Amino acid sequence: MATLDSCCYPSPWSEAKEIKQLPKIFPDYIGVTVPVNIAPLNFNMTDDDVDEMLVSVAGSKTIEEISSFGKEYADFDVEEWHDFLRKNKGGKLTVSVFVLKNGERFKYQDFDIYVSPYELKDWGLTYRRIAPGYEVYGKLGIYQRNLSNFEETAILENTAAPGACLNCHTANRTNPDQFTFHVRGDHGATLVSQNGKREWLKAKNESQKGSMVYPYWHPSGKYCAYSTNTTHQSFHAVKDERIEVFDQASDVFVYEPATHELILDSLLMTKDHYETYPVFSPDGKTLYFCSSTAEPIPSGYKDIKYNICKIGFDAATGKFGNKVDTIFNARELGKSATHPRPSYDGRYIMFTMSDYGCFPIWHKEADNWLLDLKTGQARPMTAANSRNTDSWHNWSRDSHWFVFTSRRGDGLYTRLYLACIDDKGNVSKPFLLPQRNPKKYYDELQDSYNTPDFTSKPVELDARAAGNEIMSDKRIPTKVR
Repeated sequence: MATLDSCCYPSPWSEAKEIKQLPKIFPDYIGVTVPVNIAPLNFNMTDDDVDEMLVSVAGSKTIEEISSFGKEYADFDVEEWHDFLRKNKGGKLTVSVFVLKNGERFKYQDFDIYVSPYELKDWGLTYRRIAPGYEVYGKLGIYQRNLSNFEETAILENTAAPGACLNCHTANRTNPDQFTFHVRGDHGATLVSQNGKREWLKAKNESQKGSMVYPYWHPSGKYCAYSTNTTHQSFHAVKDERIEVFDQASDVFVYEPATHELILDSLLMTKDHYETYPVFSPDGKTLYFCSSTAEPIPSGYKDIKYNICKIGFDAATGKFGNKVDTIFNARELGKSATHPRPSYDGRYIMFTMSDYGCFPIWHKEADNWLLDLKTGQARPMTAANSRNTDSWHNWSRDSHWFVFTSRRGDGLYTRLYLACIDDKGNVSKPFLLPQRNPKKYYDELQDSYNTPDFTSKPVELDARAAGNEIMSDKRIPTKVR
């Protein structure tokens, strides 16, 4: 161990002994790439015997430094952090970590954080938080988080509508002026909110097998695609697998809010296939979805393997094309491809690859893949994947950032991670959603995150009025075109 140059750091830290190893920190922010407007990457030492810590950050494009001194965690000033990142946009931060342990001061090897040239233009994230239970659920809600700081607010919690399960939600290309989600339970409904006007749909009718779930807006805002699913879940008998969620029937359709019409097509509602997870292409001319052959349940549940397919769509007439094409054949690889999400620039489709089934959030082998729509080639996103479940993802509106859920932390709870993709398709090391005191926050949080999406601005929803409307059971019926 060497003694540091006394001119670099304030006494007595200038006399700290240098350790030739990287610090063990939580979250692992070593080597990550971040946007200039991200909340401070505060972190804790994983060692319990640290009495004090000093963190100094130098920028590759500036001569000044920022620092944090404390005991529990590195806590950077939000405004100072943002100013420092803006000055070092496209460069890197070099982080020096000092600790006081058992009366001695040590300095670890420095590590870098890269400041992306791509600014994250969305205001924040929306997501559901729910306890990772199985057959029952308690308090849950849809929340939003300002990515530039640590502020989280509830959009709607089921305390406003007791017994309700608030399900998949989405905005139109991250713009919450058009927003939809489904409510399961005794007061089931599908919300379609446009420019502050809320309509609660009576989703079920004789033409559907279930409710209106897995929504995705047409870029014009004139339509929204959904699937209707008959979903079940059961427990595995082996210790390494906990639960299986599967469909016994599912179809895809498009809804037109102006007319309250469901646009159905026999090509998307076949008896011998399960169709699910519909999404529109950025130009609105194509509907992508997942399709698997129908297999007997429960005996054939591991034979359910989804491919990614497409069909044409004409927004002027609201009509589908006359054929379905497979654009990625996962079944040939012995796998199942689900949850396709096109980048808004039209370059890629990100999807989740697992061994089988349509609901991979309990599959340890699940990884996120990238399908290049120019070349037709697909590859695993190795830099962003882990040895545990990586799934459910969405793009930022500039298509350079994505958010996804992962169980890489403890194998039990899904947490949110963000990563960058550059113009050449290179993917950065993901970073955990920042919190002010991250170890305390995540140790105490008993919820899993799921269905994350970016939002260009805060979602405006009168939670009390929405709760009353859910409980009122006043619904607008849908009709089939």
